[in-house]
Amino acid sequence: MAKKVKTIVKINLKAAEATPAPPVGTALGQHGVAIMDFVKQYNDKTQALKGQVAPAVITIYEDRTFDFVIKKAPVADMIKKVLGIEKGSGKTPRETAGTLTHAQVKQIAEDKLDDLNTKDVEAAQRIVEGTARSMGIKIE
Repeated sequence: MAKKVKTIVKINLKAAEATPAPPVGTALGQHGVAIMDFVKQYNDKTQALKGQVAPAVITIYEDRTFDFVIKKAPVADMIKKVLGIEKGSGKTPRETAGTLTHAQVKQIAEDKLDDLNTKDVEAAQRIVEGTARSMGIKIE
């Protein structure tokens, strides 16, 4: 018999750097999950991604056990990594923070395709372009 799901929690953490302090402690503690067990498992699973943001989708069951899935970095973080910038423009659309080529947009879309709500590469590219525009990044 399948376990009964209590809740699903989504949390963005730096890979291999999770601690029981907030936001992990506050997100999981209210559901009665053993926080240190999650932290150890998360840090072990994300060791190869160190330095990146690795979102986790945690499924918490009624018996206070949990499973989690590691997703790829958010699109905004992927864009910042490709361009080598610290953050997007604070004054969009008046200032630009950088420029992405269509090839870079396609590469980011293909990398993130598994986590997006589409299976079409062109639609994924439009999602990436929209994120880039909101960050003040031009597409050429």
